[in-house]
Amino acid sequence: MALLNRMFQARTLAAGVPRALAGSLAGSCLADRRLWDRLHARPRQGNDPTFDWFFGYEEVQGLLLPLLRETRSQTAGPVRVLDVGCGTSSLCASLYTKSPHPVDVLGVDFSPVAVAHMNRLLEAGLGPGHPDSCLRFLQADAQNLVPVASSGSFQLVLDKGTWDAVARGGLPGSYRLLSECLRVLSPRGTLVQFSDEDPDVRLPCLEQGARGWKVTVQELGPFRGITYFAYLVQSSH
Repeated sequence: MALLNRMFQARTLAAGVPRALAGSLAGSCLADRRLWDRLHARPRQGNDPTFDWFFGYEEVQGLLLPLLRETRSQTAGPVRVLDVGCGTSSLCASLYTKSPHPVDVLGVDFSPVAVAHMNRLLEAGLGPGHPDSCLRFLQADAQNLVPVASSGSFQLVLDKGTWDAVARGGLPGSYRLLSECLRVLSPRGTLVQFSDEDPDVRLPCLEQGARGWKVTVQELGPFRGITYFAYLVQSSH
C-alpha cells in the first residue's frame, strides 16, 4: 500500500496537482465525495478556470473527433455525449466549444461543488463550436445514473480517470460504474475510459465486466512524461 501511494503521488504531481494536495490525495479514498468537494473548492492557480486530471481535450481530440464524425453519420441529430465524473475538467466544455460536429454534452459529477463551478463557467458565456451543440452539467452518482440518463440514450460515454478513483474504494464500485455506463450507452455507441493503468491490469477487468462487448486499447502520450491509455468498449456485432 505504501508503494501504491508513492506511485499515485508521483502521478498526481505529474498531472499538475500541488505537492501538498498530492500527498493528501495519495493517502485518501478517492471514492469519498467530501475529498473532491474540498479539492474543487480550492483556489485555482493562474487564469485557467478548469482543472484536468491526466490531460485535457487538446491531447485526445485526435481520438474523439473521428468517433464523433463516425457517430454523426449514423444519427439525425447532435451526438449525445456523457462525461461521467466530469469534475472541473475542460473535456466537456472544450467538446462543446471546439467540436465542428454537433454535440449534446452532459457532464455529471457527484460533487455539487464541481457541478456548480462548471455551471457558472457555462453561464459566463461559453459559445458552441457548432450552432446545434448544447452543454449541461448535473450532480449525479456515476454508479447510479437512473435519475439523469435512460437506457441506451448516449452514443458516446467518456470516463477520464473515474474508474481509477472509484477503484480505490474497491473494485465492486468500478464494476457498478461500468455497468451503468454500458446501460446508458446506445447499442452502436462507444465507451472510452482514459487511464494510466496498464492494459495487463485493466483489460481483464473490462473483459469480465463487459461480456458481449468488444474491448480494445490505444496508447496515448506520453503527456508530462506519463503514458496513458484509451480503453474503448464497443458493440461486438
